[in-house]
Amino acid sequence: MATTQAVHYRRVYVWQLPVRLYHWLNALCVAVLIVTGYLIGNPLAISYSSEAYQQYWFGTVRFAHFVTAFIFFFNFLVRTYWGFVGNEHSRWTNFIPLRKKQFDEIGNVLKVDILQAKAGDISSTGHNALAGFTYFLTCLAFAFQSCTGFALYSSMSESFLPRMFAWVVPLMGGDFAVRQWHHIAMWFFIVFTIVHVYLVFYHDYVEGRGTTSSMVGGWKFEREDEHK
Repeated sequence: MATTQAVHYRRVYVWQLPVRLYHWLNALCVAVLIVTGYLIGNPLAISYSSEAYQQYWFGTVRFAHFVTAFIFFFNFLVRTYWGFVGNEHSRWTNFIPLRKKQFDEIGNVLKVDILQAKAGDISSTGHNALAGFTYFLTCLAFAFQSCTGFALYSSMSESFLPRMFAWVVPLMGGDFAVRQWHHIAMWFFIVFTIVHVYLVFYHDYVEGRGTTSSMVGGWKFEREDEHK
């Protein structure tokens, strides 16, 4: 008669409070920036009986976009800093694959995510190697959106921060080119969000390690026999 062996898990504190706060604030900012950015690029033709100066709805959309952009930018700076001082799961060394083990794990994750194969050795307690590298590329996209966004804003602002990026406009060939690239990058975040949410729930189901809840409470679960 076949017997089953009990599998024991232990709780591991993975995501520190600053990382969790960054994640949810960033998610909120990205959602607001996508919606308001889309409306700025494709304004709705809303008819009112009042004069334009009496409603100012488009000005409100632009204001929300600009304020959220500042929050997004400084939140990103804090996370960049935390990549150097945070715990082992938050550091930048987990986001850039430089070791053979990381490349092997990327291959295993691709087999699971794309081919729906049985999970291989995906034992990273924090982000798996593919997720970490994807987030690193996303951080580069964050930096690109910040640079191009503030560059566009610099022509209508005397503030120090936007004026720091005024050089981006002539470098990229003018306002129109910068605006087009800024808008194209918005679609990258839309696609990323859809894929990210799907894979988070999928890996939570496949691995059973508390992937989804870990970004709320900070704790994950790992098998004790994997680390003996």
